[in-house]
Amino acid sequence: MNTFAPDSWPTALPLVAILRGIEAREAAAHAHALLDAGFDCIEVPTNSPNWADSVRTIVQVAGQRAVVGAGTVLDAAHLAALLQAGGRMAISPHTDTALIADAAARGLFVLPGAMTASEVFAARKAGAHAVKLFPAGNLGPAYVKALRAVLPPALPLLAVGGVTPANLGDFLAAGCAGAGLGSDLYRPGQSAQDTGARARDFVAAFRAARPQRQTP
Repeated sequence: MNTFAPDSWPTALPLVAILRGIEAREAAAHAHALLDAGFDCIEVPTNSPNWADSVRTIVQVAGQRAVVGAGTVLDAAHLAALLQAGGRMAISPHTDTALIADAAARGLFVLPGAMTASEVFAARKAGAHAVKLFPAGNLGPAYVKALRAVLPPALPLLAVGGVTPANLGDFLAAGCAGAGLGSDLYRPGQSAQDTGARARDFVAAFRAARPQRQTP
């Protein structure tokens, strides 16, 4: 069983590619595009068609080059299907402490969503390895800075929701370790070439904000 260290990000680049709505038949092409751009963390939300098949395909494509997981994980059935597909990361939009503890006990990297300090601390106590601040775009970097001031310094906080290449640096400067990237990275129906180009824009924005951080 895979285990992950607490209060640490498991990959070199703390950017999660969110492929919401992707079809299993196109998952391999988009996975290749993301990997070539330097991404090493890929999520397929459970409200995507045949999501477990997409996770399985991306796991096969990525091998050891990326941590692959599912988003919008809501219950134990999702966790079981994720593990069967070979996924290693469980991402949820909310703070469900029982679900967090279950996912951690199964050896998954657990990234739940939270908005308040109380939710973040509850998630961490339940076994979360990192926390995503959602919806970050509505809350803004100033909220991140205020929240970060009371959180454990080592706990990775990712901005998710409304993050673009233009504002990624602001969220990093406010105290986020990285971000989850949705519609500004991938939208259903776009080509793998477009996904690769958008991924390179995000990697460039991350490197510009964190020039000392070595990324693929």
